[in-house]
Amino acid sequence: MSDKTKILIQLDPDPQASVFDRVVAVDAGAQQVFAYSGVTLEQVQGLVHGAMFTRGPADLAHTAIFIGGSDVAVGEAILKKVVAAFFGPLRVSVMLDANGANTTAAAAVLAARKHLELSKTTAAVLAGTGPVGQRAARLLAREGARVRLCSRTLDRATQATTSVNGAVGGSRVTPHATGDEAALRKAVEGVELVIAAGAAGVVLLPAVVRQSIKSLKVAIDLNAVPPAGIEGVGVMDKAKEQSGVTVYGAIGVGGSKMKIHKAAIASLFEANDRVLDADAIYDLGKAM
Repeated sequence: MSDKTKILIQLDPDPQASVFDRVVAVDAGAQQVFAYSGVTLEQVQGLVHGAMFTRGPADLAHTAIFIGGSDVAVGEAILKKVVAAFFGPLRVSVMLDANGANTTAAAAVLAARKHLELSKTTAAVLAGTGPVGQRAARLLAREGARVRLCSRTLDRATQATTSVNGAVGGSRVTPHATGDEAALRKAVEGVELVIAAGAAGVVLLPAVVRQSIKSLKVAIDLNAVPPAGIEGVGVMDKAKEQSGVTVYGAIGVGGSKMKIHKAAIASLFEANDRVLDADAIYDLGKAM
């Protein structure tokens, strides 16, 4: 067994590399975290080659890459650059969790899965065009759910729906506009699950509309900053029953998100060829 130090190379395009990501990495078993901030696409190959060429093939599992930052689209582009820099057996494992999008979406869908048979569920993902919303929709569709991807405008919902359906194959995801109360009521009518993945400070599902969804069984709000995205759901709620509906708040989901995040980091050091994006992170959480 190798006695090499477990090194995690943190690539963060933000001006300051995330302290949160670094602390979680250490708690997950990384013995050294090399955090690089302001990372550009042009710099990625050199950084990756530095990780690949400093250890022999037998020891490459002790080096891994974590891609963070607040911009998920940039993180996705960095991931492509990282993977493109590998060749043959010369590679290291890599994880993408920019803005916590992958681990948060995985935790939300796994929470819903505890209470619903997802293959028989109709779900609405509010603010579904954002990074967490799109990933939640994708994971739900993968589980066989019928997913209504919602946005204030139908054009944005349609664009995101096309992307998600392309990723999972098929057409289980449909676009819905929620620009006014009448449209919102139509979008959520008959659903068993609602996941609110919007920005802070926006009430996506007012109580008056929520109470009208007679079919609703599970409501998950991923916004930790008041006001709640789903009115009436507390940020600390975890599998709490409210008038026959099981509800989760952001911190209620957050415990699972942290466990998944740490398990994913730890798994990077088990092999040198893992690429952990939304689907792989969800599968890891599912197996926990």
